[in-house]
Amino acid sequence: MLKIVSWLLIILGLALLIFIFGPVIKEEIKYSFDQMSRVKYVIGTEQLDTFEKPLTPPNTDFSVIIPKIGAVAAISENIDPKDSSTYLPALKNGLVQATGSANPDNDGNIYLFAHSADTFWHVNTYNTKFLLIDKLALDDEIDIFYKGRLIKYTVFSKKIIETQAAVFTGSLDPDLNPSGFIKTLTIETGYPAGTTFKKLIVTAWQVNP
Repeated sequence: MLKIVSWLLIILGLALLIFIFGPVIKEEIKYSFDQMSRVKYVIGTEQLDTFEKPLTPPNTDFSVIIPKIGAVAAISENIDPKDSSTYLPALKNGLVQATGSANPDNDGNIYLFAHSADTFWHVNTYNTKFLLIDKLALDDEIDIFYKGRLIKYTVFSKKIIETQAAVFTGSLDPDLNPSGFIKTLTIETGYPAGTTFKKLIVTAWQVNP
């Protein structure tokens, strides 16, 4: 009987791990397969050649596309990042813009977060494509649609910080913006992917107005 209980606990534990980290594993496998297949994601509605796949924004009012990882999401504006009753429902619809951060039209920093940091199971519940932002490197492209316009950003910084160190402001600390870019974009997620141990902060500067 004890052996049966032990096996049941092991099976339940494995099932829980698969449930929690399954989305991360799925996205990692898909990303690796795309890399091996030389798939390239581009903004558009039609596939232009065998190795290109189109990405279409859910709206052009406020949304984000990251071609390198094939990520697309709407953005909910002006959401309090400290109020889970507000941001959790918003995360079901896409990324969230933190209250007090800038808009693309204004000088300052747009602060977006893709996942909840309150519990590890929430991290893998929404916006699973954005678990891959650790794949972004310097000079990679992030595209924001805002009020009908396409605004391009280029990654210039990627840092891992302590969970409690994250700040939601309309301007960047000098250590995150040593070049002093005027219009910036920050996307936050958990690190390692699928966990809440630390936070990964990817920052980009606005290339075109």
